[in-house]
Amino acid sequence: MPKLIIDGKEHEVPKDVTLIQACGLAGIEIPRFCYHERLSIAGNCRMCLVEVAGMPKPVASCAMSVNDLRPSRDGTPPTIITDSPTVKKAREGVLEFLLINHPLDCPICDQGGECDLQDQTMAYGFDAGRFADNKRAVEDKYLGPLIGTYMTRCIHCTRCIRFMTEVAGVEELGAIGRGEDMEITTYLEHGMMSELSGNVVDLCPVGALTSKPYAFVARPWELTKTQSIDVMDALGSNIRVDSRGREVLRFLPRVNDAINEEWISDKTRHVWDGLRVQRLDRPYLRRNGKLEPVAWDDAFRAIAERLRGLDGKRFAAIAGDLAAAEEMFALKLLAGQLGSPNIDCRQDGAKLDPALGRATYLFNATVEGIEQADAVLLIGTNPRVEAPVLNARILKRFRQMQGHLPIGLIGTQADLTYAHEHLGAGPETLANLASGAHPFLEKIKDAERPLVIVGQAALARPDGAAVLALAAKATMAMGAVKPDLGWNGFSVLHTAAARVAGLDLGLVPGKEGRDVEAILAGAEKDEIDVVYLLGADEIDTQRLGNAFVIYQGSHGDRGAHRADVILPGAAYTEKDAVYVNTEGRPQMTARAVFPPGDAREDWKIIRALSGALGQALPFNTVAELRAKLFAACPYLALLDQVTPADSAAIGRLAAQDTGKTGRDRFGAAITDFYLTNPIARASAIMASLSAMHEAGAEGATGTRG
Repeated sequence: MPKLIIDGKEHEVPKDVTLIQACGLAGIEIPRFCYHERLSIAGNCRMCLVEVAGMPKPVASCAMSVNDLRPSRDGTPPTIITDSPTVKKAREGVLEFLLINHPLDCPICDQGGECDLQDQTMAYGFDAGRFADNKRAVEDKYLGPLIGTYMTRCIHCTRCIRFMTEVAGVEELGAIGRGEDMEITTYLEHGMMSELSGNVVDLCPVGALTSKPYAFVARPWELTKTQSIDVMDALGSNIRVDSRGREVLRFLPRVNDAINEEWISDKTRHVWDGLRVQRLDRPYLRRNGKLEPVAWDDAFRAIAERLRGLDGKRFAAIAGDLAAAEEMFALKLLAGQLGSPNIDCRQDGAKLDPALGRATYLFNATVEGIEQADAVLLIGTNPRVEAPVLNARILKRFRQMQGHLPIGLIGTQADLTYAHEHLGAGPETLANLASGAHPFLEKIKDAERPLVIVGQAALARPDGAAVLALAAKATMAMGAVKPDLGWNGFSVLHTAAARVAGLDLGLVPGKEGRDVEAILAGAEKDEIDVVYLLGADEIDTQRLGNAFVIYQGSHGDRGAHRADVILPGAAYTEKDAVYVNTEGRPQMTARAVFPPGDAREDWKIIRALSGALGQALPFNTVAELRAKLFAACPYLALLDQVTPADSAAIGRLAAQDTGKTGRDRFGAAITDFYLTNPIARASAIMASLSAMHEAGAEGATGTRG
């Protein structure tokens, strides 16, 4: 490892790092505006200047590698000075130049308190400027409903441009003009269509790009900050929930290199306004065809009357996409006490079965493992809308391999932000590949770690079990399961935050039990008398027939409109709960605010209901519940750890004869990225984004093709 003398002390640093990284490893902070460790090096701002012994003038530490330095003439390691009078004067000069045209907006700027320019001017700036000329003014730009622009503040660090090009993969931002006339713009001034566009607000160091929905809502020092987990997709991005009083005011990303790095999708970031509206804050009971607010005891009494003496086979329960492990486990116990085998967590009808082995429904390669893949096959999935941050990881790997990453897609054609080959549209192409006859196999014959990503569009169909087996055969044909290398490339990409925990806990039909489709069919035929919907809103509620419907959830969505009894639950920001992401990593949300009105945490509702039924569940506290939960499924106790599943299950699945596949092409698992769950559908911000994409879907730069 190279050795450096930094401010008089000798340090060993990894080779190939830049000087700014080496100083960071040595515990010395170097100010910067344009440099960002996850973006390419621009060297625009010159704020990171340091002295290197033997060089005639200060150098930009972000753009010089330790490999570029040579030892001194006396053989001592290269010497770097970060606090000399020359460096101090250079930094003061850079800030003086940056502030020539910067407006005096600090008292009214929405970036106040979180502004890099403000902080670094205080720490490194000069006490007065020497320029008295008129300041440059730039017209603000329209970037859509999420990003407010104050382009006069822009210092041309180009972080936003580099992010949109390199991480989001959509070249929507660029610079026009030169020198004083340079401006950052979308060229045609249309709204940015990327699902990751909101991250440029975090990257902007000066308040030129701010969050339009959050503008002037609060100052950062007023907010209570809670570390939590996102549930808008199955990735489980790490977020920070900022709240004031009983209101959530914004979501920000937290750094987790294993999952979301430091990015989140626009839906994750801006769905917070949906947490305030259309909330269920008291129990309701349908009387004379109309829902009326009632007390908890009255709601439980009505349910108890309908369940008294009911054959367990005429009771069914469906868990929704946002349910946490605790309430799903409690619901399963309740269904068991009622003698019902009719329970399912697969709202979309995906043919995934825990009995086949845990490896058959996990993203086994892990999100971080994408960066080891040297070939990718996508089956019935569009990761750009199903998991935008995961899609950015695929693009990152594509760029790491300089475009030499073979990517094949079987399913609906889409703009994935990286070059790929469309192999076909349905099971016939997959069968051809599984048989070893497809020419794509020749292109990846030298691949050491092929990655197969199976989406819900391929599994949520009548022949989903056969498609899953075919995908396993294709995985084996590609050589994507290599236990000797510790590599299992068979990876299922889920779209629901609750799905993996539900499968781990066995929320699938028991012996002679009904799945979601059979439950709906049974309700239509009056074979099911009572249906319990635990936040299940993505089903066709018109098919519930004459069944008595109990809906437990946080929002007045489809399920609540059909319900006979409504039990108001808590949203994911209002409870401490375990979720398991698509790779099988358990994580826990944290309560940032309390549920509104009479709403309660979901496991407490089910426990109280069981008591009203005279069949009390065997726990009274969340600690007792989790003890039984972890005993039933030990994986869930290992928070933030991925427990590798036995890859032999993929071979067994590939050897199964699960019947013939249909001829229909794989469709789309998500038709509208912004309106996939009750919270998102309650959000005015999501509605505006959905409308913008609908209006600009044809011909706009960077749309989803």
